[in-house]
Amino acid sequence: MAQSSRDQPISDIEDPRYVKALAHPLRVRILSMLEERDSSPVQLAEHLDATLGTVAYHVRTLERLGLIEMVATYQRRGATEHVYAAREHPRFSSSAWAATHPMTKHVMIASALSQIGQYATQSAAAGGFDRPEANFNRSSLALDEEGWTALADATQRWREEIAEIEATSARRLKKTGEKPMDAGLVVLLFEAAPFSSGGGDDGNSADG
Repeated sequence: MAQSSRDQPISDIEDPRYVKALAHPLRVRILSMLEERDSSPVQLAEHLDATLGTVAYHVRTLERLGLIEMVATYQRRGATEHVYAAREHPRFSSSAWAATHPMTKHVMIASALSQIGQYATQSAAAGGFDRPEANFNRSSLALDEEGWTALADATQRWREEIAEIEATSARRLKKTGEKPMDAGLVVLLFEAAPFSSGGGDDGNSADG
């Protein structure tokens, strides 16, 4: 697709096009796969169990919105195969998130949780939690406002440390030529609705 036919790249989470991009579950899955590796619509369709026409339509939409880009072309069986890669997603601060419209938040959170659930379940089925260092933990905390702020600051520092660990690993891998190991990490911080307030059983079930 020519550059002139693309919209201006999305740089703000309040951009309604970003919400549109994340409002369709197949587009979320395409973005997730292209974050892991460059792929063509043909390859994506094979993994997503979707028709090539449907996948190609969503790929064109994501490219037009500036969330993915074409990085290579190949001639296969007399046809041109286009390969795409994910671009960096828009980043936002705590203040920007606070100012985001509730409907925008709802769409983004619903898409993210759906993606996280599928990601973790699929990885678990493939033995992703077999390593002795792997863990899963859910903590229910009772905090005041100062404690909440301190915990939020701690998660931010942890994200920065995680980014540095990944960058250091990348430098080592470049030197050694080893194949990287895929690792999944999910960090969620939210004001919780206790299980006991959601109805259902008598509230005496064991903690997950």
